[in-house]
Amino acid sequence: MENISSLNSPHIERVKALIGPRGKKNRELENTFVVEGLQAVREALTPKIKEGLAVKKVYVTSNGFSKLQSETESDVLNGYEVIEVSDQVMNAMADSQSPQGILALCSTKSLKLSDLWASKPVKVAFFWQIQDPGNAGTVIRSADAAGFDAVVFSTESVDVFNPKTVRATVGSLWHIPVISDVDLNEFLEKAKEHTLEIYALAGNGKESFDTNFINTNGKKPAVWIFGNEARGLPELDMKIKTVAIPMKGHAESLNVASAAAIVLHSIGQAL
Repeated sequence: MENISSLNSPHIERVKALIGPRGKKNRELENTFVVEGLQAVREALTPKIKEGLAVKKVYVTSNGFSKLQSETESDVLNGYEVIEVSDQVMNAMADSQSPQGILALCSTKSLKLSDLWASKPVKVAFFWQIQDPGNAGTVIRSADAAGFDAVVFSTESVDVFNPKTVRATVGSLWHIPVISDVDLNEFLEKAKEHTLEIYALAGNGKESFDTNFINTNGKKPAVWIFGNEARGLPELDMKIKTVAIPMKGHAESLNVASAAAIVLHSIGQAL
């Protein structure tokens, strides 16, 4: 196993290029993104979906290697290039403030919309122009926990491979199909063709997301649309049902990640 201790190593430069200010462009050019932390790298090495994002290379400190070995099967790392680095090198590479001593480079193989419809989904979460990396990662994790079939992000949404997004998924990026850069109107047309109900969450929704609504509609194959953090939803077809989460307190609205967690969990339990 190669060992790196020099802070002048080109490995550091390459990793930093993938997470720095020009990170998105470099990730697209190299089809590579960075994964940090024990849980995320463990899930990347043992993905739950067939079209997983393949691991290219793993960097570990001595302590990180021990932790990773204790959390995975003995032969999981066979066939991967594993490079041991010093704590100083790991700190220079990592984007997180408290690195766990485990970092991997993965391919950015992306699924297409046609892949989604081929799988005949019944529970899909669609996010329109979501901008915050943490929110994007959190909704992927929530959809995974709720047993949804896929998460779809519209055009002009945050890069799914942003290091903050990847960390916020806590490994769920390897559990559930995630499709990015999808035109909303094209998506809705296909959803209708596949006879999926369409519901859009809105603060002023015409229907209340209460127990009666969930019992009546929660078991139907459907797409659930969530809007932008600041602007909410775009203009939608009048036939699309808008739904509001009832609130007893005085808050005007919910963070998109919080709203998604409530809805996805409730639908996941119903269907």
